[in-house]
Amino acid sequence: MNIAIVGATGNVGRKIIEVLEKKKLPITELFLIASSKSAGKKINFKDKELVVVDLEKFDFSKVKIAFFAAGSSIAEKWANLAAEKTIVIDNSKFFRKDPEIPLIVPEVNSKDLVNVKNKSIIANANCSVIPLVVVLKPLHDLYNVKRVVVSTYQSVSGAGKAPMDELLSQTKEYFESKNLKSKFFTKQIAFNIIPHIDNFLDNGYTKEEQKTTDEVKKILDKKIKITSTCVRIPVLVSHSLSVNVEFNKKCNLKEIKNVLSSSPGCKVIDEKKDGGYITPVEAENRYETFISRIRQDDSQPNSINLWLVSDNLLKGAALNAVEIAESLIKNNLHER
Repeated sequence: MNIAIVGATGNVGRKIIEVLEKKKLPITELFLIASSKSAGKKINFKDKELVVVDLEKFDFSKVKIAFFAAGSSIAEKWANLAAEKTIVIDNSKFFRKDPEIPLIVPEVNSKDLVNVKNKSIIANANCSVIPLVVVLKPLHDLYNVKRVVVSTYQSVSGAGKAPMDELLSQTKEYFESKNLKSKFFTKQIAFNIIPHIDNFLDNGYTKEEQKTTDEVKKILDKKIKITSTCVRIPVLVSHSLSVNVEFNKKCNLKEIKNVLSSSPGCKVIDEKKDGGYITPVEAENRYETFISRIRQDDSQPNSINLWLVSDNLLKGAALNAVEIAESLIKNNLHER
């Protein structure tokens, strides 16, 4: 089949290309699409040099599936038009709250893909929500999750390539004793952390924190109570999460570790010794969501603490999108 990637020259678009290189999707032809200023660029895919096509000139009837990795403004303008001719898997936040559009993490709720016929659009979840629900799903099946308290420590790549460049340039300028100027963040990001991602809402939470609540409920279970704090940290790639989970049933740590060790997309690295855990650097370019620091919460019955790390450009975006496509094909839902 033919497949397209809109936003092919961006961080996530290039990661989708990398994942498709490794996966065995039956691709006949891959179309790389971007804005007119990127049209004509050449990108390698499976030993072939592909020329980037102008979005304004592309006919989406040529493809079975189109990955959108170009942000909300492009999704708003183009996704519905494309969905008249193909199935769209959108990585932006634009469609996530739409009740008619499935919000999919394949290990968790691939059954909801049957709803793709409604609008032919599938939303990819938030980059920190994806690893969270991948881990919560087997625990919810086991003990029924009552409440989640999560703090996310998110890398700058979650904000795009330019913010990554800002971290690198500020780090260099710091050692040159220069005055640091922030363009993409509200505060200096080098050697600092910022407890603020996206705009503030009237309730004091940010949009990123509200997304965590809304998406976990939509993907996993609307009965789960959840609160979050989202923090930007001076790390290039991989998001980390400190998670406290309260269950409706008595839990057993050994059983939790066994279940997580055998759950799709999960890898437990949990040793009670120096370095017996995963950090963002080690999770980069890995497909798994890593789980460490599994321990009982001694302050609250039926509760545990977890440390999660996941490559936000892979499982948090590109890989999850490709796995959605794999689920569509497996269940023959890609045929119009």
